[in-house]
Amino acid sequence: MFNKNNYWKLILMVIGATILGATIIYSNYLAEKLKANEEKNIVLYTKAIKELLIELGKTENNDEAYLNFLTMVRDTFPLPVISEDENGNLEGQNFSEKEIRNQEFLERKKQAFLDEGRIPISGSGYATNIYCFNSPLLGYIKLFPLVQGLLVGLYIALGYFLFSASRRSEQNRVWAGMAKETAHQLGTPISAILGWIEYLKDNFADQPDKMDVLKELTKDVDRLELVADRFSKIGSDPILQPADIFKEINEVKEYLERRSPRKIIFDFNPPEHEINVMINKHLFAWVIENLIRNSLDAMDGKGIISCKVYKQNNYVIIELSDTGHGIPSNKFKSVFSPGYSTKKRGWGLGLSLSKRIIEEYHKGKIYVKSSKPGEETTFGIRLPITG
Repeated sequence: MFNKNNYWKLILMVIGATILGATIIYSNYLAEKLKANEEKNIVLYTKAIKELLIELGKTENNDEAYLNFLTMVRDTFPLPVISEDENGNLEGQNFSEKEIRNQEFLERKKQAFLDEGRIPISGSGYATNIYCFNSPLLGYIKLFPLVQGLLVGLYIALGYFLFSASRRSEQNRVWAGMAKETAHQLGTPISAILGWIEYLKDNFADQPDKMDVLKELTKDVDRLELVADRFSKIGSDPILQPADIFKEINEVKEYLERRSPRKIIFDFNPPEHEINVMINKHLFAWVIENLIRNSLDAMDGKGIISCKVYKQNNYVIIELSDTGHGIPSNKFKSVFSPGYSTKKRGWGLGLSLSKRIIEEYHKGKIYVKSSKPGEETTFGIRLPITG
């Protein structure tokens, strides 16, 4: 289905195509008019030269007046001409100085003239054969649509770049503002819940079973504080610190594992050696949490979520897999677009924010490595290794 957000692209393409089409039509019109005019000039030149050569042939000593007139006609003719004498020597006129002195160039022009099936003007003496050509201007006009096409292409590319940059900047401002406002709004209820937890601790200190519930509730409130802190960092330059990458992943896994259905199996294998990476722990944990939550949503309460961490050149590769519904191959890039979601509820910002956190803040890359619908989906994250 055509997206309304793509209307501007269509409009830009229509404008560019219209400009290009109009330019080609007008350029061809000018070229045809110029060609017709030059052909008339060549006909007139041909007739003039033939008549003058005939008159000169009638005089025994080549009447000087006719000779001067012939020279004037020849020198004032505006189009490129090559004259060939009885010995086959060529003389150019209305070419560049370098081309006039280049016999090889004149030979090539003469041969091209003959290859086109054209017939030279017959004369005598220094002008046994005369070859007339169209002006370079005609060639320039014919090339003009190509030049104009390149310019239109640059115009479209520049318009696309500026519009995309403006839209991304606006999206970033909206996201940052929304995230900071969310963090601010979360602060008040979190503080209130913490107060109620302290009240309950004082009243149920002698009831261990209820204290266990309060401990878990405290962990969830800590999690809410972490979420608020994550939102507050959106739009700001996060501080990156070295961390054991698998340890950070495993902490998120342990938290979500206790809150997942019992038929979900977590299979997270540590690397052979500790791998340290420069990350912002809160934001990176958010990415891993988003991926695991997406996997949980895709598996309908049962399946396997697995994770592999390994080094590849100067990068650490993290691969998170699940045995859920899968992703069609033509949606591998779309899943990271703002608003994309297969769930009835949700804004479709999780993977989009994850992409921004990994690629803009951590200078890494996040992608869908592979997916087989109904079998397995694997997300990949690549981050530069510390040192």
